[in-house]
Amino acid sequence: MALTIGIDARAAQEERGGRGTLVRELLRALAASDTPHRFRLLAREPWDGAPRDPRLTWALTDLPDPAWNLAAAVRASAACDVLLSTNSYLTAWATTIPTVVVVCDMVAFHPELLPQRRAALIERATLPLAVRRARTLAAISQATADDLVALQPAAAGKTVVTELAADPRFATGGAPDAEVLARHGLTGRSYVLGVGTLEPRKNLPRLIEAFAALPERLRARHELVLVGALGWDTDETLQAVERHRGLVRTLGHVPGDDLPALYRGAAVFAYPSLYEGFGLPVLEAMTAGAPVLTSGVSSLPEVGGDAALYVDPRDVRSIRDGLVDLLDDPPRRAALSAAAVARATRFSWARYAAQTVAACELVA
Repeated sequence: MALTIGIDARAAQEERGGRGTLVRELLRALAASDTPHRFRLLAREPWDGAPRDPRLTWALTDLPDPAWNLAAAVRASAACDVLLSTNSYLTAWATTIPTVVVVCDMVAFHPELLPQRRAALIERATLPLAVRRARTLAAISQATADDLVALQPAAAGKTVVTELAADPRFATGGAPDAEVLARHGLTGRSYVLGVGTLEPRKNLPRLIEAFAALPERLRARHELVLVGALGWDTDETLQAVERHRGLVRTLGHVPGDDLPALYRGAAVFAYPSLYEGFGLPVLEAMTAGAPVLTSGVSSLPEVGGDAALYVDPRDVRSIRDGLVDLLDDPPRRAALSAAAVARATRFSWARYAAQTVAACELVA
């Protein structure tokens, strides 16, 4: 039986952050699939890049949060068989129809990683409600699923894993490499790349200190390049950048079409994050063929498998030694690059869409 599945599609408009990527790629994958279901896309305005498919229709509600969540829940209850809640736990709590709630991470429940910020407080208050009301919780990694059940035991028995993927452009697309590297001033020197919003969880001060502790012969040949918009609690990161101004360059937010070339041009992609719900930048770098150094914590070993070098993210020496190992060993970097490309093919948005639709079918 064909279903009408409501999807909270607000995040499609957000260029930055994993939720926007998730929603955009889900819509593309649904349009490319042979699913018989129809999808009612709940948002304030349609996403200009949305695929044109008669199975995908927009239902618009122009209200501020949290009123939007309640209005969307009412609209979904009236017109849909199932709701896929991607952006707010409150919407899932308020609707009267079966709901699948997407859980991207549990960072709000780790105050040492995300202090008393308003968004974290809202998540801590609303997730327990959504856990009780949702028919299924769709965690984007096994680590997130395990964290969810450990912190919210009521989620046990109704949590599934739906793994994300990287945009195929990271393998072959994006702007021409030489043009991008020249525009960002990266043509004359090898570089170690870090990508992610500047926030404490990304652990950039330790990465910077580890890079600054490299032997002089390596510092002379490489620079550390950080890509990402300013987030919150950035003082420590910016102070570390300033201390090592000659070694570290910050590019800020860059256009999405530039990222594939930046990944492909990197000697090493370094991502010593303290916690990730999935770790999409790691998979993007692997898809592009960059040798990856990352943390052996949370979901990151799930993504990297045997195609990355793992370090202790809380130990500057461990990060430094990992960088030395890779920068001093071109054959090892080449082997990791080949392994990364092969492993990245195990993830696809078609698979994510199929798993998500299957979760919706089970609760309808």
